[in-house]
Amino acid sequence: MKKRLVTSALPYVNNIPHLGNLTQVLSADVFARFCRLKGYETLYICGTDEYGTATETRALKEGVSPRELCDHYHAIHRDIYAWFNIDFDYFGRTSTEAQTEIVQDIFKRMDKAGYVSEHELEQLYCPKCERFLADRFVEGTCPHCHSEGARGDQCDSCQTLLDPIELIEPHCGVCGTTPIVKKTKHLYINLPKALPMLEAWMEKTSKDGFWANNAIQVTKSWIRDGLKERCITRDLKWGIPVPKPGYEGKVFYVWFDAPIGYVSISANATKDWKKWWFEPENTELFQFIGKDNIPFHTVIFPSCQLASGMDWTMLHHMSSTEYLNYEGGKFSKSLGIGIFGNDVQDTGIPADVWRFYMFYNRPEKSDVTFTWADFQEKVNGELIGNLSNLVNRTLTFVKRFYEDGALFSAPIDTELHTQIVEREKKIDSCMERAEERDALRQIISLSSLGNKAFQDGEPWKMRKEQPEKAMSLLKTLVYLIRDLAVMVQPFMPETSLKMLAFLGAEKTNWNDLGNWEGIQGIGEVSLLFTKLEDSLIEQLRTRFSGSQEEREQKKTKELEKDMDQKEDQVSLAEQFASRVILKVAKIINVERHPRGDKLYILTLDVQEEEPRTIVSSIVPYYKEEELQDQNIVLVSNLKPANFRGEKSYGMLLAASDPDAEEHSTCEVLFAPQFEVGSVLTPEGYAPVEEKLSYVKADHFFSMPIYTESGVVKIDGKPIGKDGVALTAKKYLNGPVG
Repeated sequence: MKKRLVTSALPYVNNIPHLGNLTQVLSADVFARFCRLKGYETLYICGTDEYGTATETRALKEGVSPRELCDHYHAIHRDIYAWFNIDFDYFGRTSTEAQTEIVQDIFKRMDKAGYVSEHELEQLYCPKCERFLADRFVEGTCPHCHSEGARGDQCDSCQTLLDPIELIEPHCGVCGTTPIVKKTKHLYINLPKALPMLEAWMEKTSKDGFWANNAIQVTKSWIRDGLKERCITRDLKWGIPVPKPGYEGKVFYVWFDAPIGYVSISANATKDWKKWWFEPENTELFQFIGKDNIPFHTVIFPSCQLASGMDWTMLHHMSSTEYLNYEGGKFSKSLGIGIFGNDVQDTGIPADVWRFYMFYNRPEKSDVTFTWADFQEKVNGELIGNLSNLVNRTLTFVKRFYEDGALFSAPIDTELHTQIVEREKKIDSCMERAEERDALRQIISLSSLGNKAFQDGEPWKMRKEQPEKAMSLLKTLVYLIRDLAVMVQPFMPETSLKMLAFLGAEKTNWNDLGNWEGIQGIGEVSLLFTKLEDSLIEQLRTRFSGSQEEREQKKTKELEKDMDQKEDQVSLAEQFASRVILKVAKIINVERHPRGDKLYILTLDVQEEEPRTIVSSIVPYYKEEELQDQNIVLVSNLKPANFRGEKSYGMLLAASDPDAEEHSTCEVLFAPQFEVGSVLTPEGYAPVEEKLSYVKADHFFSMPIYTESGVVKIDGKPIGKDGVALTAKKYLNGPVG
């Protein structure tokens, strides 16, 4: 019996997964659980895909380093999957040393074998940032629909794929400068050269591994349309360095290194990872993805494996689903449309209920739309009205009338048993082929068979008129419930364990199906689920309408209203300490803003992974040399803002003359008495959490800071650290902002 290596598409790290994204991770979980139940040696790995342009641009927008961004979202993904009871053998990430070593090794082997080529091309270059701009670092007007804000890779308005050079009036997405066209070199994988090997492999494997139909069709269309050389390098900082002379400033394109993440995550999961990836005669690879990722798993990654010349475990079965849509539209991470993993936890509906519906409606052969009405109907009708009803009515009846255990010495209803075993074989076949929706629906259909047998058999009458026949029927139904509990375990693990506990059969596995012995009695029985009421569903439909951003704005307004109501009871110093992070930073570079006469662009060392940039209107008050290498105090979690094309990730503190005209005086509060990276707080308060959310400028200024006899205070409390206060030298009694 071959080992089974199971992977699900690596979720991209820079966002929260929605139900559509969760389909792949959950699908692989169901299959891995099934394999373990049947006794296959199984390894299920997954992890966050962390390199690339999207991560780097998101990190710039949020004012954090790419590593900090990845750490933040990796934890969010991990916690969401844990809530859904996804049983990974290992959940890792691609930004590891193992990933770098394995990717570079595969590249070197491909290069040595002649499957890597070099081409010179024209690319946009930002003279201010002094770098070539990757696709998403360029913004402009779409040449097709003339929508503003199109990115260099795609226009979100008309969905057209773009080349950055096509954009009208392009500008650097980081600094706003108009880029120039400049020649550069990139590396390409020679897919046409690998095509003969790929075609031979695909023709055999797609049949042996019974690929999903869309995987076969998409792959064949790529091959039919003619494979082209594909660029595998990018001009970024956040990525795996290219180990080739002349390419020191470039990294690998994320879609070259991302599928290799399956290998490196396995290497981090177990020291024996090579027995999974380099013993193809003993291992079958099952991959679960969405249809938009098919070519990368059936063309590009296999081509890299074949071109490397190594004896790889390669794709056996491809389970590629269609799209899950939301209430008449599309789920969208970028637009925040749909219900997301963190939203699901807030509904109060158990994870198993969500898992049931996700698989009952799994988009195996066509797109499927999630609607709240259908969710309610399927849960109340099939999960509760069918499965839960069979369990409750049968077991409570047995417990009430057959407590002496005599029931379990009765013979099995052979006719009903035969029907059940035949259906169980079909369910097993579906699971072996990862046809999970069909398997679950057949399980529910089998539960319907049990309900019909109970209803037609009328045990409430038969136990008096034909007691032996009643006992035979009920014993058969009890064992059917045991088998149903085993078969739903991959789909609803908590529900399965609860059902098996009713029967004292917790150790039953898949190979016990149809072999009915061992149950001695019925334990305590309780309802498995609670009905979804109309009022709850309507509340959830309203709550999760619109985009995440709109919902967040509504939530923020409600929180602000709530905070305003509480402010009379909370001191100003306490409000400040719980909402604002003040950090000591060192100015390591000062330059004039190209489009602002009064603005400096200050680069700061804040003892973070990467420097921080802020924009400050202090040109009239300080020369560059007066600011260079000075320690200042930074409002670290102030919401980032644009100042004439430059993003500012914070604000420095400065005092002013209370008697002078507003904005006519300024004293930057230098802080040589504190170490760089120190967090300053009002006296008596501990530093706030580093991950505190952004504070808006108007909220910050609603909590006035001031100097009193030179000491910087709020609400009468000196601001500082370890008894040392922040002080002003010039404006000793006045406002600070």
